[in-house]
Amino acid sequence: MPRTILHADMDAFYASIEQLDRTELRGKPVVVGGPPESRGVVAAASYEARRSGVHSAMPMSRALRLCPEAVRVPPRFDRYGEVSRTVMAIFRAITPLVEPLSLDEAFLDVTSQAPAYGGAESLGRELKRRVRESTGLTVSVGAGTNKTIAKVASDAQKPDGLVVVAPGDEAAFLAPLPVRALWGVGPKAEAVLRGAGLRTVGDLARAGDGPLQRLLGSRGPMLHEMACGRDDRAVEPVHERKSVGAETTFARDLADGPELRRELREVAQDAGRRLRSCGQRARTVVLKLRYEDFRTVTRRSTRAEPTDEIDEIARAAEALFERTVAAGQRLRLIGVQCMQLSEGEAAQLPLWREPAAAPAEGG
Repeated sequence: MPRTILHADMDAFYASIEQLDRTELRGKPVVVGGPPESRGVVAAASYEARRSGVHSAMPMSRALRLCPEAVRVPPRFDRYGEVSRTVMAIFRAITPLVEPLSLDEAFLDVTSQAPAYGGAESLGRELKRRVRESTGLTVSVGAGTNKTIAKVASDAQKPDGLVVVAPGDEAAFLAPLPVRALWGVGPKAEAVLRGAGLRTVGDLARAGDGPLQRLLGSRGPMLHEMACGRDDRAVEPVHERKSVGAETTFARDLADGPELRRELREVAQDAGRRLRSCGQRARTVVLKLRYEDFRTVTRRSTRAEPTDEIDEIARAAEALFERTVAAGQRLRLIGVQCMQLSEGEAAQLPLWREPAAAPAEGG
């Protein structure tokens, strides 16, 4: 019996939550992210903003030039994590085989459950109904026999879409789509493929393993399988998160002083909030520093027991900073990562071990 895999992807998740919580933002272009004067980037954009060409990971300054009427709001990761936990609980009430990819999307293996709902389409509609009733938000759902098909299908009719690809129709569904529709094909790979005259997924399927391997190396054969609609990867309900963190690039290089210390604490607290929103604790805090000459170093400290105390994480980052940055040195970026993660109640031990130097990350 063919598998039934769903890919559920919340629509403009962060921006939609802001519009849900603040009625005055509904129907308006909303961008979530840091201020343009601090080199902020777009974490999420509402569909109203996307119509002006705004998208995630875009510099906020450019986003506001493209859409001057956009309302910028700072991210609230605690709130996004709260809604994410509600959504994931809905998914797990349908099937235990849920593989979260981020706060707002997941794969579900519903092979065993779909018949009881009358098939993949009926189950997809039920999932969408439960999410809307519980959160007030919409989710786009794609259904197919494997992860590749489900992922592409969930994108096909956003927002609030539901696309079901029947067994046997996988290759035909994919064939007319641009190569970027396949998971893992980024701008560089797309440029290589287009340079070889391969513009659609159907072109990739017809090209065969050999040419794609010559163009893309070891990724080529896997990409050919995906283009043909074949993907035997299992939905993995246990997905180990290795780190949670935050960083900021300053509008101008900063020397040690009140402004830099304030930025350090805000980044560390942001990392701590994200850690909590994921339901995780950390044993290790890593401080990342990029100097004005672009030299990048990391320093870390580890405690005996994990914690999710935001102030504890901030104090650890500040202690690492004190031991690392010399007077007169100027920084262009600070980041804080929480590592060695685990779930459960946080321990209240305040002491961190002496930091160990990590190799520089770049030149």
